[in-house]
Amino acid sequence: MWGRFVEDSYFMNALTQDSLIIAGKEYKSRLLVGSGKYKDLQQTREATDAAEAEIITVAIRRVNIGQDPKAPSLLDVLPPSHYTILPNTAGCYNARDAIYTLQMARELLNGHKLVKLEVLGDEKTLFPNMPETLVAAEALVKDGFDVMVYCSDDPIQARMLEDIGCVAVMPLASLIGSGMGILNPWNLSLIIEQANVPVLVDAGVGTASDAAIAMELGCDGVLMNTAIAGAQNPVRMARAMKLGVQAGREAYLAGRIARKFAASPSSPMADRLA
Repeated sequence: MWGRFVEDSYFMNALTQDSLIIAGKEYKSRLLVGSGKYKDLQQTREATDAAEAEIITVAIRRVNIGQDPKAPSLLDVLPPSHYTILPNTAGCYNARDAIYTLQMARELLNGHKLVKLEVLGDEKTLFPNMPETLVAAEALVKDGFDVMVYCSDDPIQARMLEDIGCVAVMPLASLIGSGMGILNPWNLSLIIEQANVPVLVDAGVGTASDAAIAMELGCDGVLMNTAIAGAQNPVRMARAMKLGVQAGREAYLAGRIARKFAASPSSPMADRLA
């Protein structure tokens, strides 16, 4: 029992000391969650709390945060005093609409600067439109926004976004909502190796093992919505995702053993007693 207590205390202390920093602000949780697709606002709050997420994405074109004063607002259950609201441009297919949407969000949230840029290429794949994303990112950074940006898993494009001044790059693991997991870990590794800003996997996570793999690769965090909201038990899945992210991060920091094509006995023959 004492050993278990020591292990748990070490784990929690390590997580407390290992913070995610975005745009100069420190966060204890490396799991970012969306706020859409839940059956109601109460379930949204319960799943968010189970995930212990601190940053919550909000699709300004789909979720009410004050645009309609007569309708229930997400901010009633996820107040900005307790959570960092991350407005995003889901549903935008060009730079102009994305820029306008985030400027509107800034007004609704009293000058809020941290945003997620997402410019889509088409309705079928929801793959990022990178030329329009680059245009929008440059304009938003010049306008004073702290831009976290959804992008392809192309190391060159990721570096261009960082050079523009984005505070985090968020390459997709696979198509939005697909649940296919990480299809190209090599590209993610290249992006992580070169980045001087946080790299967060955005889109495609299906279950807790996907989140753990992303963190084991060295990602700074994971953002997800459908994987939690679309689960049979969203609150329980949110808890699983939290643990997956934590375990993956701890494994990355611990440093895994090298892969090799030979056995290595747990009990070496050298220096044996008999």
